[in-house]
Amino acid sequence: MHRLRTCAARLRPLTASQTAQTFSQQRPIGAAGAVTGPRTFQPIRCYTAPGAAEPFLNGTSSNYVEEMYSAWLEDPKSVHKSWDVFFRNANAGAPPGAAYQSPLGLTEAGMPLVMTGAQPNVEKLVEDHLAVQSLIRAYQVMGHHNASLDPLGISCVNFDDAPVNTGVQHVGFYGLDETDLDKVFRLPTTTFIGGSESALPLKEIIRRLEMAYCQHIGVEFMFINDLEQCQWIRQKFEKPGVMQFTLEEKRTLLARMVRSTRFEEFLQRKWSSEKRFGLEGCESLIPALKTIIDKSSENGVENVIMGMPHRGRLNVLANVIRKELEQIFCQFDSKLEAADEGSGDVKYHLGMYHRRINRVTDRNITLSLMANPSHLEAVDPVVQGKTKAEQFYCGDTEGNRVMSILLHGDAAFAGQGIVYETFHLSDLPSYTTHGTVHVVVNNQIGFTTDPRMARSSPYPTDVARVVNAPIFHVNADDPEAVMYVCNVAAEWRATFHKDVVVDLVCYRRMGHNEMDEPMFTQPLMYKQIKKQKGVLQKYAEKLIAEGAVTRQEYEEEIAKYDKICEEAHARSKDEKILHIKHWLDSPWPGFFTLDGMPKSMNSPSTGLSEEDLTHIGQVASSVPVEDFTIHGGLSRILKSRGEMIKNRMVDWALGEYMAFGSLLKEGTHVRLSGQDVERGTFSHRHHVLHDQNVDKRTCIPMNHMSPNQAPYTVCNSSLSEYGVLGFELGFAMASPNALVLWEAQFGDFHNTAQCIIDQFICPGQAKWVRQNGIVLLLPHGMEGMGPEHSSARPERFLQMCNDDPDVYPKLPEEDFAVQQLYECNWIVVNCSTPGNLFHVLRRQILQPFRKPLIIFTPKSLLRHPEAKSSFDQMLPGTHFQRLIPEHGVAAQNPEGVKRIVFCTGKVFYELNKERKAKAMEDTVAIARIEQLSPFPFDLVKQETAKYPNADLVWCQEEHKNQGYYDYVKPRMRTTIERAKPVWYAGREPAAAPATGNKKAHLLELTRFLDTAFDLDAFKDQV
Repeated sequence: MHRLRTCAARLRPLTASQTAQTFSQQRPIGAAGAVTGPRTFQPIRCYTAPGAAEPFLNGTSSNYVEEMYSAWLEDPKSVHKSWDVFFRNANAGAPPGAAYQSPLGLTEAGMPLVMTGAQPNVEKLVEDHLAVQSLIRAYQVMGHHNASLDPLGISCVNFDDAPVNTGVQHVGFYGLDETDLDKVFRLPTTTFIGGSESALPLKEIIRRLEMAYCQHIGVEFMFINDLEQCQWIRQKFEKPGVMQFTLEEKRTLLARMVRSTRFEEFLQRKWSSEKRFGLEGCESLIPALKTIIDKSSENGVENVIMGMPHRGRLNVLANVIRKELEQIFCQFDSKLEAADEGSGDVKYHLGMYHRRINRVTDRNITLSLMANPSHLEAVDPVVQGKTKAEQFYCGDTEGNRVMSILLHGDAAFAGQGIVYETFHLSDLPSYTTHGTVHVVVNNQIGFTTDPRMARSSPYPTDVARVVNAPIFHVNADDPEAVMYVCNVAAEWRATFHKDVVVDLVCYRRMGHNEMDEPMFTQPLMYKQIKKQKGVLQKYAEKLIAEGAVTRQEYEEEIAKYDKICEEAHARSKDEKILHIKHWLDSPWPGFFTLDGMPKSMNSPSTGLSEEDLTHIGQVASSVPVEDFTIHGGLSRILKSRGEMIKNRMVDWALGEYMAFGSLLKEGTHVRLSGQDVERGTFSHRHHVLHDQNVDKRTCIPMNHMSPNQAPYTVCNSSLSEYGVLGFELGFAMASPNALVLWEAQFGDFHNTAQCIIDQFICPGQAKWVRQNGIVLLLPHGMEGMGPEHSSARPERFLQMCNDDPDVYPKLPEEDFAVQQLYECNWIVVNCSTPGNLFHVLRRQILQPFRKPLIIFTPKSLLRHPEAKSSFDQMLPGTHFQRLIPEHGVAAQNPEGVKRIVFCTGKVFYELNKERKAKAMEDTVAIARIEQLSPFPFDLVKQETAKYPNADLVWCQEEHKNQGYYDYVKPRMRTTIERAKPVWYAGREPAAAPATGNKKAHLLELTRFLDTAFDLDAFKDQV
């Protein structure tokens, strides 16, 4: 802010160097004084203060002058002769004004005349024009500081009380005085206040700048480093008469204000003691959103996806999305029965999807408002992901047909880091939605917290400056200013496809909710609010005074909407059952039956033909582009892949490749996103090949699978988990016919995205009847690498599973597995073979419903010689194995087995190695639970029944208070009807996920392996 505050002082036109930061376009001088000499450079920032015979004024930028001077020193003929005269005279000791000589005064032969006397009048003219330019620029940079933005008149935007030197009274700051007020000045090309006039008196210049920048709109844009964009904004706000509205527009605006205001008043009358997070104090939000949607529809947008917090949500649903009023009103009925499975959610969290005709443009438009939790701003990346998906599926590569609108509260916009993460996705190739319109409902308070305590920046919107998004502050009590700003915001997005922010400076008439008392903490603010006349009343009085409407017409409009509300309220009493599916924000037409059920409950085989496996393997081990030089190390990797395919084997990378490649061939889009996923954290994937000789030349072999395949998107993300996981969740929401995966760089990185996991992925279907098939790939395993990057925290995911550990599921045997999947809230697996990974990824698409899938992926197994699968485990008729039973010697003589060890994931290979070393293959059986949730009760029952004389041990490499033990133990006990104990072999309880000492790690491993194979280890325990 210091830089902004001192900007005007720096711009004071005493020397050329003081205007180094200003810029403009070159203006032609005219035939007589045209600049025709050769240019030796391209000016980046140069300010123009032209005069009819003053070409010197075109060189006020210090950079420009220095470049010209350098060129003149090399060759005086390389610059225009007027510059030649200037530099000769300046070198002779003349002051800048005296050194200048007009081209018209040069001799016929073009030879310069060296000046001997000064020209004080020319110097004064130069300085005065520069002063006016500085004054204009000061308004453009800082005019918003003096704008009347706060409807309450008590704005607490704190600028350290630093003065902003604009206005008639401050002209002296720029080297002008009151005698200059009537003087006419030429206007620079960097302002549009003149309209069709090229020169204005200083007094008029100031008046027009005040009208443009210091009324009810404050424009922040001069930080944008793109001249075209700055000029576009100047034109929109500086041209005289831009805020003129037709009679029809004003009447429409009034009607929208009536609906917005009377809706809240109706709810307050009917349910005065209910929480609804009303919009009182910012009723102009509704016409604001409708204006953005109207203008965007006019520009060709067909689909608008919105995200917002709870304040004003019911009003937006009613008056923007046009949800039936009776469906909203019946939500207030405490006797309403829930018809859908799951928990449901409160009315001010629910979403909506609606396709309708836009009445202003008479075009079809689809509006969807995303359901979201109370966690403010968490929905931002989800909306962006869904928007990106909708653009992708309809081939909208420029964002011309699908767009997003995000609403924010002032405290959350400044305080929540996810806002910053989402902004940083806005221009990344695989994440951009080609511009979002952000609307901040700036109540100037966060619950009970004053803005001075809630943020360090003057405005809540300052975070948007990081992506050069223009910020339009507007007084929300001036509906016409709001409407104009929203039109400009929608046009900006359509023109430049970049983000833009509208800051609706308003107030909150009630407390945080309708039951809350705000006078405890903001007594002075709420005394002012109680005196405040409503915006509808103010605007109606203005239009009546103008003659735009009569009082009778205004009252009729109110009566008409009140009647609509009363009739809807009467109909709402007939509603006895609450259907959350009526509030679905992302319907999947054709995927379910009409009543929202799966079309079948069959689980088809996920196997592939030998021919397909071989073909995909060949693609995986080749470079399908000619003259493409890959890294030598990668050549060896591809060669080893080719050898494996010949031997009908796959490792981990190939198992994944087979799953992705086969789905792509079948027409299913696959999108893999996350940090470093193109190569893979552990350098095993290599889905994007880089030419070693040509910069940015890449090849994705997966996109060369077959002519009619679906596209494969693999994209390294920004270094964000919360934002990117939210984005991918939104992408997966748009269509069930895509495999969308997010991979954490290491499994424990998911904890910075915990909000998305806890609020959306885990309970999403229960709260919002919204299925989602997103896949989380979380690298997990104790490798002796320290507390971080070892554990993906499986205990957290398992704790949130919704199955009952004490009840054996009563499901038909033939449908047991698929019915379990259908009833669970998510699927948690830890595969020990590439073949099983292949099956579980394909099952995710081939099953007739969608559930989130959490996969704990390995690290050391990526290259483990035993962690390979044969084609035989992946052929037609094969399925994902929820449990891999013992297949060795122990299975041939089950009565002789003394112990069965259950485990999951990588630890199997350590157990198997130890069993061989101890020669206990005939006395200890090892079973792998590959699908932890839903728990394979039926298969565990079969496996335990097979070994009647064996005790049961759960073995894990994680610490006892972590990992799987607390989840698995009660379920295993339920399976065997508590006939035997389930013993534990693993690391002791600990606070950290792993030790940082390699020796300690190996000692722990030895101890628990010894315990697992010591048949007397648990004799003394009850």
